[in-house]
Amino acid sequence: MSGSSRSNVGKKDAKALRVEGLVPCVLYGGDSQTHFSVKEADFKPLLFTPDVHTVDLEIDGKSYKAVLQDIQYHNLSDKVLHADFLQLSESKPMIIQIPVRTTGNSAGVRAGGKLVTKLRKVKVRALLKDLPDFITIDITPLEIGQGVKVREISVPGLTLLDAQNVDVVAVTATRASRQAADDAKK
Repeated sequence: MSGSSRSNVGKKDAKALRVEGLVPCVLYGGDSQTHFSVKEADFKPLLFTPDVHTVDLEIDGKSYKAVLQDIQYHNLSDKVLHADFLQLSESKPMIIQIPVRTTGNSAGVRAGGKLVTKLRKVKVRALLKDLPDFITIDITPLEIGQGVKVREISVPGLTLLDAQNVDVVAVTATRASRQAADDAKK
């Protein structure tokens, strides 16, 4: 992503940038904050994906490795109004949310249960070199009423920060599966 630094950071200047099709941005987490602007079209690959992407920012000839930390949208038009980037350091651990993906075919789902994803992202602390694009959970052994808790996930180099007893995914009973179980008892 390529951007140009901006010296004026007021409301009027930000509005003028938006009229030109640019998005005012801030890069923080390094030695000092850097205010810059980027073309709105450059955000498309970052916004329309559930994955976490590190971004190589080029601002006035300097390169920075960063991650999109926060983004603000216009409440009616959904245009990007402002973006915050967090500068990454190879030696300093960072806290970020990593998406969760499931693999396999659960026995409980095949028996009529419903797979419920309770956490779509898991909060982790890790060094940049240890960050995966997503965390994969195998749901094959799950029966109806079972789930995978945060404490059951282990990825080398990651420290999970969410509550340890929270279900990430679970297989719940549906009305049809409960009815079938009741009919089998009769």
